[in-house]
Amino acid sequence: MKIAYLGPPGTFSEQAALLCRAEEDELLPLASFPAVVSAVETGAAQLAVLAIENSIEGSVNANLDLLIHETALKICREVVVPVHHFLVGVPGADVATIRDVHSHPQAFGQCRGFLTTVLPGAREHAALSTAGAVEDIVRTGDRHVAAIGPELAARIYGGEILARNIEDNHNNVTRFVALAAEDQPPTGTDKTSLCLSVRANEPGALYEILGELAVDKIQMTKLESRPAKGLLGEYFFLIDIEGHRLDQPIAEVLERMRAKADVFQIWGSYPRFQAEQTQP
Repeated sequence: MKIAYLGPPGTFSEQAALLCRAEEDELLPLASFPAVVSAVETGAAQLAVLAIENSIEGSVNANLDLLIHETALKICREVVVPVHHFLVGVPGADVATIRDVHSHPQAFGQCRGFLTTVLPGAREHAALSTAGAVEDIVRTGDRHVAAIGPELAARIYGGEILARNIEDNHNNVTRFVALAAEDQPPTGTDKTSLCLSVRANEPGALYEILGELAVDKIQMTKLESRPAKGLLGEYFFLIDIEGHRLDQPIAEVLERMRAKADVFQIWGSYPRFQAEQTQP
């Protein structure tokens, strides 16, 4: 099986892909998350690994929008990756002389305290991935430029670590989901992800839909909204619940929710992540 992830090698996405990988599987690094999803849709890969939320910065909105608007692939797995950021420069660089910092926008948000106190005057430049930022700055040979990225990327591309564990919260983790043509069969410890919109001009419409979960005492583990990209004030609601869509109590509740919603999508059912699964 080929597993597509946001490259180049050395990204946190690669670490997530390794958690999803069997020994015989092949990893396929790609330049963007849309390309990762497209690889599975076109048969170039069988699994797409997508960052979905971070414990500091919250949801990765661009990837949520991919799931809402761009793909019919199903979530078949989730993994959680501990995230530690490193300031990486070219060999011989010094923190005191860094004028420009490159990284993914999520990494900048997760390291805001360090940037504000240690590099308050440095210009920030967005990159498609943290590892890609490290690779790019090492290639320049410029000692006044640094990148925020994983330790693995520094080792792969020959960068020098200038500062370690610069994230604002050392319990920083990112949740990734794996997408495939189908989700997983029930395991007994599952989660189901949903996307829905409410009918217009119906007071209490969201309350009525969510109330169906309370009636059958089904645990909701996540609720957030994303703009529907239509009229101002229209939203999609993204919901995670405990249980599998094929479990009889869950299936019955989902049908009642569907009957009260406008748009109703089941993104997939999959095993809930367990803390001991954090090592590739």
